[in-house]
Amino acid sequence: MSTAVKPNHIGRKISRIRELKDMKQEALAQALGVSQQSISAIENSETVDDEKLKQVANALGVTVEAIKNFSEEAVFNYFNNIYDNDFSYSNGAIQSNHCTFNPLDKLIEVYEEKEKLYERLLQSEKDKNEYLEKLLNGK
Repeated sequence: MSTAVKPNHIGRKISRIRELKDMKQEALAQALGVSQQSISAIENSETVDDEKLKQVANALGVTVEAIKNFSEEAVFNYFNNIYDNDFSYSNGAIQSNHCTFNPLDKLIEVYEEKEKLYERLLQSEKDKNEYLEKLLNGK
């Protein structure tokens, strides 16, 4: 008896997609208007008729092709490419996806710039007041 998994077992693919979407059989059954046992039977079936497959795909929020072409290896490759790559390629140029500065340093820098601006404005007002006092005292 062979324990090899058949690569095109549609029921298992439906089951894995449902699990990846964190959906229980009961929720899928309710969305399709069938019993939980019906979903279990579908997931244990090697093939599913096209109309039922289309309904399941709609309930899962995926296309029929996504179910037919689903593979765990592709899912892992997808997430590895998103999270493990430090760089992306755009128009032939390498672009880093990592932040190149410390956001806290930028926040402090902006705060210091605002503080300097405030001090300059304050000094300007003091200078204006001195000038006006001189004008008033000069009369």
